[in-house]
This record gives sequence, structure tokens and C-alpha cells, in this order.
Amino acid sequence: MSPAAPLLPVSDSVWSVGALCRAIADALQDRFNPVTVRGELTGFSRAASGHCYFSLKDANGQLRCAMFKRAASGLDFSPRDGELVEVQGRLGVYEPRGDLQLIVEGMRRAGQGSLFEEFLKLKARLEAQGLFDAARKRTLPVMPRAIGLVTSLGAAALHDVVTALQRRVPHIPVVLAPASVQGVNAPAELMAALSALYQLKTVPIDVILLVRGGGALEDLWAFNNEALARLMVQSPVPIICGVGHETDFTIADFVADLRAPTPTAAAELVAQPREAWLGALDQAQRRLSDAVLRMLDRQGQRLDRAVARLGRPSERLASQHLRLAASAHGLHSAARHFVQQKEQHQQRLAAQMPTALQRAWQQQAQRLERATLRLNLLDPHLVLARGYAMLTDAQGNTVASCRQTAPGQALTATLVDGTVDLRVV
Repeated sequence: MSPAAPLLPVSDSVWSVGALCRAIADALQDRFNPVTVRGELTGFSRAASGHCYFSLKDANGQLRCAMFKRAASGLDFSPRDGELVEVQGRLGVYEPRGDLQLIVEGMRRAGQGSLFEEFLKLKARLEAQGLFDAARKRTLPVMPRAIGLVTSLGAAALHDVVTALQRRVPHIPVVLAPASVQGVNAPAELMAALSALYQLKTVPIDVILLVRGGGALEDLWAFNNEALARLMVQSPVPIICGVGHETDFTIADFVADLRAPTPTAAAELVAQPREAWLGALDQAQRRLSDAVLRMLDRQGQRLDRAVARLGRPSERLASQHLRLAASAHGLHSAARHFVQQKEQHQQRLAAQMPTALQRAWQQQAQRLERATLRLNLLDPHLVLARGYAMLTDAQGNTVASCRQTAPGQALTATLVDGTVDLRVV
């Protein structure tokens, strides 16, 4: 025989699950309520009904909370993940799931959580270094040749982005660089994916989408990495960051060339609907056709006017013959007149030539007489005739100074009618 199963201890009563949950809730009510709790907000959401659901956490624990519409309407601020708050409420048990929860009746700020404080410090430092400057950011391409996409293979954001791009611009190729978007390894994987797209040469990527869905502050923490932010600044093409929901902000949002409120919105920013482009193309085609028709009409009118001016070819030819005959007659008359002018000029020159030659001969004779007179005035014999003599030494050199003579030297004196030999004493 097999050994008998151990028997459960006998109890006076057996609890139903619901009754036990209510009993625990009553015990909590008697022991703790009302209660004030300090903690960091995480996973905050507001339902369409106006009720708010979130958790409070610290380094040692986490507590689910619910704040119904009546209490939420009295808040004087908008709660955000990462804020440190103090809440007043009642501990209880959510019986359908057996979860411990705090029904919050009031909330006030108590400071900011450690993650949020770290986020603000990093944001202030990078902003001071100019990483968020609007002047640095680039405009998006109107029609990108290819789109780079960085997200997780398992993320809903991947489906949303691909669906939007396939619907709007199915002709534009999309290059996916997968990476984790949450966890310790996510920043390194995101940087590796971006670097791979930066270095890709086979596909002309003109814009990069960096996306993931919403979540708590710690879920999006990979996008608050300083090294990732600096790598995004080095991107050769514009980056659109679509991380989280519209109320979520990360460092990557501030560094990116453009922030989109959701992943789908990020895809739509670079994907003008194909119908819009086709409509613009049809409109351009209509304008071109109208312009061509107008040009053809204008050219037709010009042709009609040209034909009217041209008339019959025979008449045009006869007119040209008349113009040619008139031009030939004018040319013949001009040539005859030119020859007559040249003949008359030659006759005048022939008549004037004897007088001109005589006048030129007389002018040259007068010039010769004046030159002869000036030459005679320079004749040395005229000087000798006035009683002067010219001395020369034995070699025939002219002696003009006493310093050129020496005692006993033989000299020759030339007079007007002969020479005399002399000797210096």
C-alpha cells in the first residue's frame, strides 16, 4: 500500500477567499487607517473615467495605489513619474485580485525622486554645453531616400512605425537596426545600432527614427544616457525621437533634431502620404498641360501673323527683285560718281603741279643760298685776312697755347698769303 497522505490540521471554520480578503481589509482598516505614505511616483496613468492609477516606491518596496476622480479633481499639480509625493489614504485589499492597495484621498509634492533628480542634473549640464540648441538642429528631408529605424524587435512601437510607413510611403526603404530599449544593456545596444546606421554606405539613409512605447521613468531610463546623447549629436542625418507618450520626456528628446509625441507620430513626420504626392503630381501635370496648350495657342497666333505679313511667295519674290534692282542701280550710280570725283581730283592735281614744282624749286634755291652764306662765314681765310695767323708744330698739330711750346721748338705760321717758319726763343 502506498503511504497515507498527511492530514490537514482540523480547523473550526474554513474561509472563503472573498471572506478572507474582507477580513484582512478590516484588519488593515483597524490597524493602520488613515495612513500617510511618502514615496516616488511610478507608472502614473489617468483613465478616461478620471480615476488615477499608480504605484509608490522606495528602495525597499512598492505599493499599488488608486485615486478616484473625486480626489484627483482636487490636485493642484500634475503628477509625473519620478516625483516624490506624500499621500493620505486608506489601506485596503482589491478583492478581485487579492492585491494590497492604497486608496489615495489626498496628495502633495514632497520633493523629487532620485531618478528624476538625476535626470534634471544631466539635462541642465547638457543644456549648458549647447547640446539642446535649436541652431544646431537640422530640418527634415521632404522626401527621404531611405529611413533608418532603431527600436526593439519585440516592441509595439516597431509595429506601429512600420504600419504607418507602409501605409503612407511604401516605396521608401526602411533599414532596421534592432536594440534593446529597456534594461542595463539598452544604452550600449542603442549606441551600437545608431553607429551601424551612421556607417552604412549601401543605402542612402536621410533620416533616423529612434522610438519605443511609453512606460515609467525607470522603463525609459536608457534614453537618459549621456553617452547616447552625445552620439546622437554626431549623427550625419537628422534624428527624430519618438519615445513614450506625449507627456514623457527624455534626454534623447531634447538632443534629437525633432521630438515626436509617439512612435507613430515620428513615422508620420517623415512620411508624407503617397496620396498627397500623387495629388500634387496630378496638379503639376494639369498645370504643365495648361501651360503647353497656352504656349501652342500663342505660337499659332504668331504663325498666323507671320503668314499674313508674308503674303503670297511670288509677290514677296517680286518685291525682293525690285529691291535688288534698286540696290544695283544705286551701286552703279555711286561707283560712276566716285570715278568722276577721282578724275576731277586728278585733273586739279595736274593743273596745280607746275606751279607747285616752281614754288618748291625756288624754296630749295633760297635754302641753298642761305646755307652757302653761313658756310662762307665759317671760312678761316676770312679770319687770317684780318691779320691773324695760325701756328702749327712740325707734326702739323695746331698750337693754341703757350704751354704747347718749348724753347728752340720749330713752328710754322700760316698767313693769308703764305707760311712763315719760326722758332721759339
